[in-house]
Amino acid sequence: MNKEDSSAAQHAADEGQPGNVVTGEAVELVGQASLWGNAWKYLRKSPFFIIGTFLLLVLLVMAVFPQLFARGIDPRVCSLSDSGQKPSAAHWFGTDIQGCDYYANVIYGARISLSIGVLSVIGVLIIGVLIGALAGYFGGAIDSILARFTDVFFGIPLLLGALILLTVTAQRTIFTVSLALVAFGWMTAMRLVRSSVISIKNSEYVQAAQALGASTYRILVRHILPNALAPVIIYATVSVGTFIAAEATLTFLGIGLQAPEISWGLQINLGQARFLTSPHLVLFPAAFLSVTVLAFIMLGDALRDALDPKRN
Repeated sequence: MNKEDSSAAQHAADEGQPGNVVTGEAVELVGQASLWGNAWKYLRKSPFFIIGTFLLLVLLVMAVFPQLFARGIDPRVCSLSDSGQKPSAAHWFGTDIQGCDYYANVIYGARISLSIGVLSVIGVLIIGVLIGALAGYFGGAIDSILARFTDVFFGIPLLLGALILLTVTAQRTIFTVSLALVAFGWMTAMRLVRSSVISIKNSEYVQAAQALGASTYRILVRHILPNALAPVIIYATVSVGTFIAAEATLTFLGIGLQAPEISWGLQINLGQARFLTSPHLVLFPAAFLSVTVLAFIMLGDALRDALDPKRN
């Protein structure tokens, strides 16, 4: 767009002419397509993205269809006569204290651990995007109130807040653990959305939409949020691994999930007492947990580099 066209577009915005909305939306769509198109070209060649995506696909299939990996073994079918066996051809990861096949238990543990990570991130995004968009768009007193409200939660560490909340919870399930993590983990997403909305809301196409009387909902959903979500997507990708690790930590401390649930954190917690004599009870679920967290971090790093404005 040359200087004269730019001046004409700006004049249309001042006058509230419909033509400027078309121009602004076209520029907006072209910018989005260019950003994500360049990002995809980069991601296709990124070893971090390829390896991380492959690992996550395997883990996802493992969580949805654990029987495909568990050799048809039911993790809840146990025999005390097989208690505490070392890894062998019959039991690849050995057996636990109750004589259950540990390989099947670790495989089935992927479902709950991934579910908590995904549910927590979904909750964090809903709260963070909503509050951040409102604070950034309206500014003023609303921004100040919401920012101070966020600061109150920022002062409480994630694990400490979740630990306190779960301590007073009668029954600790997937949903209650996820809720505890969401309650004290949404603040960073809110800050990222708020900053992005503040930097975007004065753009020409947003001003043109305001001049034509577009509703606040349409402006936020159609014009602002699609351009403000890139940093949040990167944060969300990394946070899935963070929340999975947080759940494992809480369960290790005895405050997370409870039997008969099957999760990596619970397995590590139950195996710690026998680590010297049966280290496999800790090492195998810890290895799967580490690989999962690493896969999400690799994917998040690849997305961060792909969506970096300086690279594009």
